[in-house]
Amino acid sequence: MSKRQYAMVIDLNKCIGCHACTVVCKHENMVPRGVHRSWVTEYEAGKYPNVRSLKLPRLCNHCEEAPCLKVCPTGATYRTIDGTVQIDAGKCVGCRYCLAACPYDARFIDPVQKVAAKCTFCYHRVEAGIMPACVSTCVGQARYFGDINDPNSDVSRMLKSRSHQTLKAELGTKPCVYYHGLDGIQLDPAKLRIAKGGR
Repeated sequence: MSKRQYAMVIDLNKCIGCHACTVVCKHENMVPRGVHRSWVTEYEAGKYPNVRSLKLPRLCNHCEEAPCLKVCPTGATYRTIDGTVQIDAGKCVGCRYCLAACPYDARFIDPVQKVAAKCTFCYHRVEAGIMPACVSTCVGQARYFGDINDPNSDVSRMLKSRSHQTLKAELGTKPCVYYHGLDGIQLDPAKLRIAKGGR
């Protein structure tokens, strides 16, 4: 049997930008004010007169070729047996190398613990057989989570039956967060309307 590789698929056609994922993530993981593990950005996609507002949920991509893992000098950033990228807070020295290496701006220094932090795919829940909090709470049922190496999982079936993209695929990081509904859309940073941050 092939090893597990947890991944998330987000259907942008269902995301309504309600930010329930952002709120529940902060509550579930006790994320301090001013930083987020999961957030939603809003882009104006297309060209006039064919312009639409695109809600784009963001989080750590748990890359198979994670740049953050390669630069960590203490081994605080590590990969689990099922493919998720995690941080051992006890080994982290807050050097910020991983923050600089992440092309997705998915990491931050926890203002309380003074160590690197990010989305964990709610690994404490996953180990207990429960879906990540953002998946369980998504109002539009836009998020799917599971093992892409299991042909019967929701994510595996979705990736086989629908078109999908990853962010910055050209970098070769092999992200494990996939988006459906991003076809042909160029995400121009200049069009970013709602940035990461806030409460």
